[in-house]
Amino acid sequence: MAISVTAPFTCRSWTFDPATPLPSSSSSSSKLSNFSSLQSHSHLHRLTLNNRPFTAFPSKPRTLHLVQAKKQTFSSLDELLEKAEKPVLVDFYATWCGPCQFMAPILNEVSITMADTIQVVKIDTEKYPEIANKYSIEALPTFILFKDGKPFDRFEGALTANQLVQRIEDTLKAKK
Repeated sequence: MAISVTAPFTCRSWTFDPATPLPSSSSSSSKLSNFSSLQSHSHLHRLTLNNRPFTAFPSKPRTLHLVQAKKQTFSSLDELLEKAEKPVLVDFYATWCGPCQFMAPILNEVSITMADTIQVVKIDTEKYPEIANKYSIEALPTFILFKDGKPFDRFEGALTANQLVQRIEDTLKAKK
């Protein structure tokens, strides 16, 4: 069994301005491929929702942060926890779980924000049911914060990035 850890190490920004049209293609093999690739944001203005124009683009320019990650592989979760130099937040998730998918970008953000404080690890309970059983995972997503290789705090359900950061900070302060 191999456990992979993804940790952010660089970040760059890309600014999206909805007023600037996206580049369009000179040829298209079908209307479906032309529409599904959304080569120009003008396609979205043709969509309607309840007889009103609908657009998925924000009204203001928006900065998106692209994160490159490095992967580390360990032979077991126990080895990872044993060798961790800082507390480890483990996200027990499943690919079919809606709230788990909601948490993916939030965990990425928290991993960046708290890179000096914690390490974030994701474990797919479908691929590693023995680990899920060991920690009695019955609801998804479940988060366990480990410190010194031992479970330190446990909570379930989706949270905002601010709530998650606050929970981790409060737990680490309270249980020193």
